[in-house]
Amino acid sequence: MNLPNSATSLIADRPDPDDRLDILDDGDGPTGGIEHKRKGWRILIVDDDREVHNATLFALHDILIDGRPLHFLHAYTGAEALAILRDEADVAVALLDVVMEHESSGLDLVHTIRNDLGLSELRIILRTGQPGYAPELRVIRDYDINDYKTKSELTRIRLLTTLTTALRSYDQIRTITAGRRGLALIVNSAADLFSRRALKGFAEGVLTQLAALLGLPPEGLLCARDAQPAQGSEKQPLMVVGAAGKYSALIDCPLDAIDDPLIVGDIRRCIAEKRNIYGDGATALYFTGDDGHSAAVFLATQEPLSATDKQLLEVFCVNIAVGLENVNLFSDLKFFAFSDPLTQLPNRKGFIDAIDARRRHGATDWTVALIDIDHFSEINDALGHQKGDLLLLAVAQRLRTVLGAGHTLARVGGDVFALLAPDLHLDPAALLALFAEPIAVGDYLLPVHATIGLTRLADEGGSGLDLLKTTNIALNRAKNDRRGRWQYYTRDMTEATRARLDLLHSLRVAIVEKRGLAVHYQPQIDLVSGRVVGAEALIRWTTDDGRNIPPDQFISLAEYSGLILDLGEWVLRTATAQLMEWDAAGLPPLRMAVNVSPTQFRDSRFASRLKGILAELAVPPQRIELEITEGVAMLDAETVISTLREVRALGAEVAVDDFGTGFSSLSYLHRLPLNRLKIDRSFVNDMDRPGNSGTGIADMVVKLGQSLGLSVIAEGVETEAQAELLRGIGCELAQGYLYARPMAAGAFRDWLEAHLETLA
Repeated sequence: MNLPNSATSLIADRPDPDDRLDILDDGDGPTGGIEHKRKGWRILIVDDDREVHNATLFALHDILIDGRPLHFLHAYTGAEALAILRDEADVAVALLDVVMEHESSGLDLVHTIRNDLGLSELRIILRTGQPGYAPELRVIRDYDINDYKTKSELTRIRLLTTLTTALRSYDQIRTITAGRRGLALIVNSAADLFSRRALKGFAEGVLTQLAALLGLPPEGLLCARDAQPAQGSEKQPLMVVGAAGKYSALIDCPLDAIDDPLIVGDIRRCIAEKRNIYGDGATALYFTGDDGHSAAVFLATQEPLSATDKQLLEVFCVNIAVGLENVNLFSDLKFFAFSDPLTQLPNRKGFIDAIDARRRHGATDWTVALIDIDHFSEINDALGHQKGDLLLLAVAQRLRTVLGAGHTLARVGGDVFALLAPDLHLDPAALLALFAEPIAVGDYLLPVHATIGLTRLADEGGSGLDLLKTTNIALNRAKNDRRGRWQYYTRDMTEATRARLDLLHSLRVAIVEKRGLAVHYQPQIDLVSGRVVGAEALIRWTTDDGRNIPPDQFISLAEYSGLILDLGEWVLRTATAQLMEWDAAGLPPLRMAVNVSPTQFRDSRFASRLKGILAELAVPPQRIELEITEGVAMLDAETVISTLREVRALGAEVAVDDFGTGFSSLSYLHRLPLNRLKIDRSFVNDMDRPGNSGTGIADMVVKLGQSLGLSVIAEGVETEAQAELLRGIGCELAQGYLYARPMAAGAFRDWLEAHLETLA
């Protein structure tokens, strides 16, 4: 299948068949059943670009989500989408393009779906290839959509994650909606009970309705047991949660404390045998509980009930059992809506509400802080999620020690806690000091560090959500500068974030349209003969407005956005093709060094892509050298070695760039199938300075290379003195401004021809 550049990101990270991502089935859920499992999810793709449809199908081929296949409907215009939604039922998710017939086609369609068709259950994921036409903040605020992604963001993994979340949300909403419809069909008495979301109110309603049903005065009580066991006991005690008539004084009393053997005996027998107990002067009704909830009603019926009364009560009990589950559901929903189940702290929504409440009271001398646990994912991966949960609980306990009256501590992300406290009481240095001592987790004593972002309410207006966003910007700035520090939010951070997003957009356009990108070449010299033996390919980017963006800026952006795969492949192809042009022009055969990013190296198809380029351009593999950083070399050992062996099996060479700046394990390094080590420019620059500090390191790298059978090249050579010192320690190759700056292909050819004449 031929896919356009705008669609390639949808399958950019599609793994090999042996490395497929499976969306695991979380169980039958509320709707359950075999038929539920067999029924597929109906997905509507709305996009005027047919290749986007094809790319989506390709990315999601044979995928099961929660055990159910995906069935796709296709629309290429807003009108086609509306026609499908009018005729088709059970469409779960719409993958909707923003720009189709006109710039706001997608957003207009969202308005029609929600307001005219009334499809509130349908989950809408907005996709755009041109984010400038629909800024994410405005779209989320003004339109009822459920997610917003640029097409370039939607790699296969991210598309699967986003789609899985949307489908599960749809399923839950459908379940809730179906439950509500069912409740509307319950008898009037049950409908009244279901409206009582608190257990005590529900209990009082049950007694009132039972008395009315039987034509008796309300005399009775309702006992219930919580699902969660009390500390140190197997079960919570049965408690009186509702009482009427002469039993009113027993509310909140444990069943065992009631001085009436008839009541205690009937209730216990009713729950133990899980059935209704009909006596001569009293009745005990059992309500089937879910998840360990148990409930029973004791009624002073005064006389035996008739068969008709018993039949009515049996039907009533079925409905009441559903109502009891409804009460428990609302209780759980309220908890999970505002609380974190693990730590019992407020969650993100609860924390935002706390900020808004504080703002409504006119507070400005308070601060919001986000506390990110550094490298938590590594601890979680190494020790397992259970130990990770214990660590989070321990962190929460330490943070609680700084809380004062009215302060709010929350867990707003996997490893991110939030704190709302008065300015005078929130000291970021004191927060970091909480992590000075290691944290005991099981048999491990773990050193834990944190990074903090903060926003003063006085410095930033807006809602709790706005303040959380600005604090997150400050947190990211602190993490980018150096972890283990804190950073307060300032207005210029927002401007910097916007500038970064603008630059990312321009880079995306440049990569897709190959506009403003160029490859320059810097020669690599044999230090003994002076002969040119190779060139390093270095990418350059000039924006449409003429700005030259340094590689260290846009390469990190490309890594962050996932664009590095397309960019890296383009550089590799361009540099390889350039070799052939120079050969055709009669230049001596050179080796071409091309940098490979960590993201490229992790791509399981990297070696096969390299093989395809070499075969297509008919370039001898041994003339291509891939430069990987020391950080890449220290990734997962077996994965790195396997990929390097594939590359070497093709005949290509491999060099470790910037060697000495990382933390390589020498016991591991000798296992890597390498050809060359590259001395970092920082050591070379120090070689001819007072103290000569770089020579020792350079000499060590050369000796290490010799012991491993590897050649060594030094980069950043700027003076003849540096070159002489390198020759003296046995370094074979060099590159740097002493010989030439990176040049465009034509200029490199002219320089090389002139250099050859000089040597002659």
